[in-house]
Amino acid sequence: MSFVELLARLGGMGRFQVTYVAALAIPLLMLASHNLLQNFTAGIPEHHCRPRPVANATAADVPLVVSIPWDGHRRPQSCRRYVEPQWHLLDVNGSANAAANGTAAEAATEPCHDGWTYLEGIFTDTIVTEWDLVCDSKKLRQMAQSIYMAGILLGSSLFGVLSDKFGRRALLTWCYLQLGATGVGTAAAPSLLVYCVCRFLTGLAMAGVSLNSASLCMEWIPTEARAVVGTINGYCYTLGQFVLAAAAFGLPRWRQLQLAVSLPFFVFFFYSWLYVESARWQVTSGRPDLALRGLRKVARVNGRKEEGDKLSEEALRALVRREPPLPGGAVAALVRTPGMRTVSCGVSFVWFSTSFAYYGLAMDLQGFGFNVYLSQLVFGAVDIPAKLLSVLVISCLGRRPAQGGSLALAGLCILANIFVPSELPTLRMAFAVVGKGALAASFNCAYIFSGELFPTVIRQTGMGLGGTMARVGSMVAPLVRMMADVTPVLPLVIYGAAPIISAIATCFLPETRNAPLPETVKDVERRAGHLEDDDVAVPLSSTKSKDGA
Repeated sequence: MSFVELLARLGGMGRFQVTYVAALAIPLLMLASHNLLQNFTAGIPEHHCRPRPVANATAADVPLVVSIPWDGHRRPQSCRRYVEPQWHLLDVNGSANAAANGTAAEAATEPCHDGWTYLEGIFTDTIVTEWDLVCDSKKLRQMAQSIYMAGILLGSSLFGVLSDKFGRRALLTWCYLQLGATGVGTAAAPSLLVYCVCRFLTGLAMAGVSLNSASLCMEWIPTEARAVVGTINGYCYTLGQFVLAAAAFGLPRWRQLQLAVSLPFFVFFFYSWLYVESARWQVTSGRPDLALRGLRKVARVNGRKEEGDKLSEEALRALVRREPPLPGGAVAALVRTPGMRTVSCGVSFVWFSTSFAYYGLAMDLQGFGFNVYLSQLVFGAVDIPAKLLSVLVISCLGRRPAQGGSLALAGLCILANIFVPSELPTLRMAFAVVGKGALAASFNCAYIFSGELFPTVIRQTGMGLGGTMARVGSMVAPLVRMMADVTPVLPLVIYGAAPIISAIATCFLPETRNAPLPETVKDVERRAGHLEDDDVAVPLSSTKSKDGA
C-alpha cells in the first residue's frame, strides 16, 4: 500500500486538502509583486542635467536649449550639458531644430555635476530619482535587482537543504516573517546600500516560500489532483501580476508600494502556525508519532475519523520505507546514481532556461515602448490561457510533452523577433507576449514535474537545485542584455536558444503522469530501470480490521 492510497482512504482531495491549498496559495499572489517590483520602484523617468547656474539669472530665465544639447530625437540629452550657455542658438531660426541638427555640435559638454531634473510622467518617485541611478550610476539599478536574485539563489540552496532537515512548515513560517520584516525594512531604507541588503534578505525568504509551498502542496494531495493544484498555484502568481500593476498605479511612490506588498506577509506568518507538517517528511525523518497525529487530524477534518484511528506508528514506518543515511548527504545523492543524475541534469536545464528567458523578457517592460502598466497587464493576462493550456496538456498527454513543448515554443517566439524590424513594435510585442506565456506555462509544469521526479527523502533538496538554477538564469539574463552593444540580435539568439536546448534535454526525463511519488532514491532508480521491482504491500494498521483493511 502506497502513501497515495493512504491519503485516498483518509479523504483524498477532501476538505483538509482544499483548505490547505487555499491557505498556501494566497501568499503566492504576492510573489510576483516582489519578483517584478523593480519594473515600478526602479522605473526610469525622462531626465536631463540641471543647467549650470548663470550669473544674475534664474533657471526660469535661461531656455533649456542653451544649456542642454539635444539628441537625434529632438529631446534634451540625459547625461551631458554645455560647459557654457550657447546663447547664439536663440538667434538661429528654430533653435530646437538648430540644436538637433548640430549647430552646437562643436560646443564643449560635461557630465551632470549638479544633478538631474526628472520630468513629470509615468514615474515620479522611484529609487532612480531618489538616489540618481542614471547615467554613470545606471548600472547600480540593475545591480540592485541582481542582488535580490542572488538572495533567491542562495535561498534556493539553503532552504532546500534546511527544509529536508527541519521540516517544510517551520521553514515556511520563518520565511513569511522574514519576508514581511525585510520588506518593511526595504521601504524604510535610508540609502541604496541598506536597500540592497534588505532586498537580498527578501530574496532569501522568497525562495523559502516558493519551495516549501510547492512541497507541502505536493505531499498532501492525491496524485490525480497534482496538475490542477499546481496550476491553481500558478494562477495565483498570474493574479499577483495584476495586483502589482493595480498597486503600482494606485501608489506611485516607491516606498508606499514596497510597504503595500510586504505587510500582508505578517498575516500569512500568523495563520501559518495552523499548518500541518508533511506526514511524508515526518515518517522519512523518523518521527512517525508526529506523522500519526497529523494524519488523524486530516482524517477528522475530512470526515474519516474511523480510518484515521486504524493507523499505527508501526504501519507508518513500514508504509514509507526509510533508506540508510545517504552517503555524502542529500546534495551528493542528487548525482550519485545514474537515475538521479539524469533527473538532476534535466531539471537544472529546465529551470535555468525557463527563468533565464522569462526574466530577459519580463524585466524589460520599458524597452517595448508601450505604457508600462499596460505591458504588465498584458504580460500577466497571457498567463491565463497559457497555464490553462498547459494543465490540459499535463493531464492528457503528460508532463514531458508539456514541459518540452512550452520551452520549444518560447524559444521559437524569441528567435522570431530577430527577423522582425524595429519599425514594427506591435508585432515584436506580440511575439514577446506569446513567448512569455509559453515560459509561464513552462514554470507551471516545472513545479509539478520536478516535485514528481525527486524522492521524498531529498525532494526539497532537489527542488532547491531547480530553484538555484532558476536564480542563476535570472541573474545572468540582465548581463546578456548588455551584449546588445556588440550585436543587437545577440541577446535574442541566446535567449531563444536556451529554451530550445532545454526542450531537447526534457526528452531524457521519465514521464510521471499518474505515477506515485517516489519515496526513496531506490524508487527513482527502479523507475529508470536500474533496479528490479521489489515492492512489497504494506498493511495500514498493526492489526487487521473486520473489513480487511
